[in-house]
This record gives sequence, structure tokens and C-alpha cells, in this order.
Amino acid sequence: MDNYIRDYNTTQGEASMTTVFASLMRKVYLWMASALAVSGLSAYYVATTPSLIQAVYGNSWMMWVLIIAELALVIGLTAAIRKISFITAALMFVIYSVVNGVVLSSLFLAYTMTSLATTFFVTAGTFGVMAVIGSVTKKDLTKIGSYALMGLIGIIIASVVNIFVGNGIADIVISVIGILIFVGLTAYDAQKIKQMMLEADDVNDETQKLAVVGALSLYLDFVNLFLYLLRFFGRSRN
Repeated sequence: MDNYIRDYNTTQGEASMTTVFASLMRKVYLWMASALAVSGLSAYYVATTPSLIQAVYGNSWMMWVLIIAELALVIGLTAAIRKISFITAALMFVIYSVVNGVVLSSLFLAYTMTSLATTFFVTAGTFGVMAVIGSVTKKDLTKIGSYALMGLIGIIIASVVNIFVGNGIADIVISVIGILIFVGLTAYDAQKIKQMMLEADDVNDETQKLAVVGALSLYLDFVNLFLYLLRFFGRSRN
């Protein structure tokens, strides 16, 4: 009888852990998808509202304010995640999604809707495949993540230098490397988030905050992958 009770409790515990994991993973991808939707709608609304276009692009300092606000929100959210409440974390993520949407509104002004839609679906397919690979593979992707992060620093520096140099071939090379980096980061982040959620024993404010941070990581991977792919699939309105 004792063995039966022990086995039953173990089974129930495992079932509970599986339910918690599934719930938190759903929240991660739901938060990410919601943030992408908020950014897309914000970008489209700004791009189709002349007064907002004038407010954002009519002042040279406004874009710097928005970029600084983005950096502050990302750094603040990730650095203070243990101290702030779940509601605060969620609100910061939503605000960041709106601000990033405003920054990305220029894409609707520069590229055709067809090329934006095509690039979005290519990005979604690539992202989905890599997220699945990262979630199911048993290989430790830590090294890939480390190399990708180092590569990211490299292409940021190279991109800044190329602004002044203006080398077209270098721009193509940077774009290709950027795609590879965020393909790798997508798989790495998906695996890292899975491992993090497997360790959670309950769905509470603390674990939901981790879900928000995980969603932010995947959101950034998706947006950056989209931007690099857009250099190849994007068609100018001019």
C-alpha cells in the first residue's frame, strides 16, 4: 500500500510539473506573439497617420529619444526583473513593444506592403523551425549562443564602421552574418527558456516574470531576424 501511495504521489507530481511547464511555455510564446502584434499595429498606425509621421520624423531628436527609451526599457526590465512585480514587468514589455513599433514605422514608409508581408512569413517560418530545433534537441547549445553573442558585437561594430565607409559588399556580408547569428540565437534562447521553465514548480508571479523575460528574448530575435532578411526581400516604394 505504501508503495502504491508513493507511486501515485510521484505520478501526480510529474503530471503537475508537466502542466506547469506547458502553461508557462504557452505564456512565453503568447507574450511574444502579442508583443509582435502590438509593434506591428503601432508601426502601421504611425505610418498611416500624417500628424504622427510629422511628430516622429519631423524632429531629428525624436528618434534618439525613442531609441534611448527602448534601451532603457530592455535594460531596466532584465536588470530589475527580480525586484519588480509581474504587472510592472508586463507593462514595461507592452510599452517597449509600442515604442519599438513607432521606431519600426519607417519600414512601412520605405518598403512595399507585399515585400514586408513576404519577409514576415519567411521570418516566421525560419524562426519557428529554429525554435522547435532549440526546444527538442538534446545537444547543449550554450557554445552556439556564446559564439552568436560575440558575433553580434562584431556586426554591430562593423555596421557602425560601414555607415561611414558605405561599402555595398560589406553590407551584404554583414546582413548574411546577421541572419546566421539570429538563427543561432533563436535556437539557443528557445532551449534556454525551455530549461528555465522545466525548473519551475508553480505558475506564480515569479515564474510569470521569467516568462515575460523569455518572451522578450524571442521577440528581439524575431525582430532582428526580420530586419536582416528585409535587406534581401524588401522592395523599396521608390
